[in-house]
Amino acid sequence: MLSDDMPSTSAASGILRSYEDECKYIERVSPTQFRIKKGFVHNMKVDGCFYVNQHLQELMFDELQQFSDSRGVGGFLPAVKQIANVAALPGIVGRSIGLPDIHSGYGFAIGNMAAFDMNDPEAIVSPGGVGFDINCGVRLIRTNLTEKEVGPVKEELAQALFDHIPVGVGSKGVIPMTMHNLEEALEMGMDWSLREGYAWAEDKEHCEEYGRMLQANPAMVSQRAKKRGLPQLGTLGAGNHYCEIQVVDEIYDAHAARKMGIDQKGQVCIMVHSGSRGLGHQVATDSLVSMEKAMRRDGIEVNDRQLACARIQSKEGQHYLQGMAAAANYAWVNRSSMTFLTRQAFAKIFNSTPDDLDMHVIYDVSHNIAKVEEHMVDGKLKQLE
Repeated sequence: MLSDDMPSTSAASGILRSYEDECKYIERVSPTQFRIKKGFVHNMKVDGCFYVNQHLQELMFDELQQFSDSRGVGGFLPAVKQIANVAALPGIVGRSIGLPDIHSGYGFAIGNMAAFDMNDPEAIVSPGGVGFDINCGVRLIRTNLTEKEVGPVKEELAQALFDHIPVGVGSKGVIPMTMHNLEEALEMGMDWSLREGYAWAEDKEHCEEYGRMLQANPAMVSQRAKKRGLPQLGTLGAGNHYCEIQVVDEIYDAHAARKMGIDQKGQVCIMVHSGSRGLGHQVATDSLVSMEKAMRRDGIEVNDRQLACARIQSKEGQHYLQGMAAAANYAWVNRSSMTFLTRQAFAKIFNSTPDDLDMHVIYDVSHNIAKVEEHMVDGKLKQLE
């Protein structure tokens, strides 16, 4: 614990508080849920909350104490403060929520979720809530192969995946693309992949949004973003992105597993984790510039400049959402292209066809995205973003 005579700065308020005083605003609701009460940071509209087990709880509070010790000089805000700063954004509904993978991010914490009332004229959209790698997500592909069958050829299989899927910073795709093709992919998402023969018809059924956001507008994606994205389609990228051969170690729900085509321990699956590459990063970067201007025009104040935002219904807000949707479609096409290349690599090594190897998509889930959904809030049906 931090002693009372060691102050910390409450984000954006200028108030120096001890770590002990900060913790007074954090209440344990259950063994795995904590509430961040209003007043933890300036101008909170709603409470924050986060869900962690004992080990993750220690990491969260250690990060907060280290921030208090250093008074926040350099580096990111701790996740707890980021959750609270999101709770201070205009138009937020319910709570600012931190999921169990919560850790410091850009603006929003990684694993931080929030909803905003589409009919509230004050409600905002923030690129920091979506992230720079728009529609980064994970796709799981099953096979009918077992660990025993793959083990003897795992090195050859790994090499085949490297040969088929370009990886690393600056990697260039092998999927033939023109600027016209790219414009279509940005608008059509996986429908483009299906039309061009890079996806199976049933792949879409297992993807969030069926692999296409209909509000996508390629005109809201800058030429710089398109130039960055053109050579990168069908590439994995770097950082924490991966194409990984995985083995089913345990089945906890046999009925659900059978529905997904997973019927035995030792069954081999492939997980692809990637997003919209340089195109999505550029869309986010471009939007931050316009949103900073919109904030000055509309008098929007935030606790952290990384939460730069615009009113949802403003020109800047709508342009961002349309460009974000186009980048999300690009990411689905990117993962679909890598699925096609993964199927080719497996077919080559096992001298078979992807269909005979049962290489169906189980799911494709996005974790860097903003969507419009209807939910019941305080007994009323609301349209939320």
